Amino acid sequence: MNGLRRLHVLLLATLVLLVGSACATRPEPQTQEPVDDPASSFPVKVELPGQEPVTLTQQPKRIVSLSPSATESLYAIGAGEQVTAVDSESNHPQEAPRTDLSGLEADAAAVGAHDPDLVIAPDSATELAEGLRSVDVPVLLTPTAERLDDAYAQIEALGKATGHAGQAQHVVNGMRAEIAEIVRGTPKAPEPLSYYHEVSPDHYTTTSRSFLGDIYAKFGLRNIADEAEGDFPQLSEEQIVRADPALVFLADGKCCQVTPESAAQRPGWSTITAVRDGNVVPLDDDLAGRWGPRVVDLVRDIGEGVAGAQRR
Repeated sequence: MNGLRRLHVLLLATLVLLVGSACATRPEPQTQEPVDDPASSFPVKVELPGQEPVTLTQQPKRIVSLSPSATESLYAIGAGEQVTAVDSESNHPQEAPRTDLSGLEADAAAVGAHDPDLVIAPDSATELAEGLRSVDVPVLLTPTAERLDDAYAQIEALGKATGHAGQAQHVVNGMRAEIAEIVRGTPKAPEPLSYYHEVSPDHYTTTSRSFLGDIYAKFGLRNIADEAEGDFPQLSEEQIVRADPALVFLADGKCCQVTPESAAQRPGWSTITAVRDGNVVPLDDDLAGRWGPRVVDLVRDIGEGVAGAQRR
C-alpha cells in the first residue's frame, strides 16, 4: 500500500511539472496591426468633404504627396513604400523622398515628371488638379482639418485610397485612445484657464473655431481671440496684454526663433499672468501646423502645459 501511494504521488508530481512547463513556454498573445489585401479592395471611390470623388481602379504604386500632413499619414498607415516624391515641406519622416515641389505652387508638368499614379495635394491646388486630371492622373485634394474628427476621416480616406484601410483604422483608433487618455489624465482648473496661441511673431493666432481650437477646448481652456473675426486673426500687442492670458503657447520657434525668454521681453508682456507665472509653453511648429498622426504629440505637449500651470 505504501508503495502504491508513493507511485501515485510521483505520477501527480510529474503531471504538475509537465503542465507547469507547458504553461511557462506558451507564447503570450500579441496584438498585431491588421494586414490589408490591396488586390481585393480595388477599385475604390474616395470622397473627402467639399471635394470631387476620386475613383482608383487599382492600388497606386507611385504616389506624390504635396501635403506634409498627408505624407506623415501615408507613412504611418504603411503606404510609405508607395510614395515616390513629396513636397519640400514634408520633413517627417526623414526617409520621405523630399523634392523642391510645392503644394502651393507646383504645376502639372513638374509633378507629372515623377510619373505618379496618384497625387495628394491641398484643396487649394485646384489648377494643378485640373492639369493632372486632363492627362488621367488621379488627384486627391485634402482640405484643412477643422476638427479632430476631420483629421481621422482624412487618414481613413488615405488608407482607402492606398490599399491600407485596415491599417489606417488601426492608426485612428490608437490616436483616439491616446488623446482621450491624455485629456482624461490632465487636471482641469475650477474655472477655465485663458490662453493665447501664437502662430507668428506678428501675433497671428487661432480661435476656438479652428482645428487647434478644437484641441484646446478638450482641456476646457478659454481662447482670448474668440471675439476676433476668422479662424486665424491677428491681434495687437495691446489686445494680448489686456486679455492677460493664464497660458501662452508659442508655435513659432522653428520658423522665427521665438522663445519664452524672448517673448517675455516684449513691451508690456512682463505683466501677463502666463509670463509672470512661467506658463509660456513652446510648441513644435510642425506639430501645431499639421493634422496627421503626430497630433497626439501636440495634445500631449498642451496637456503638460495645462497641468504645469496648475502645479505652480
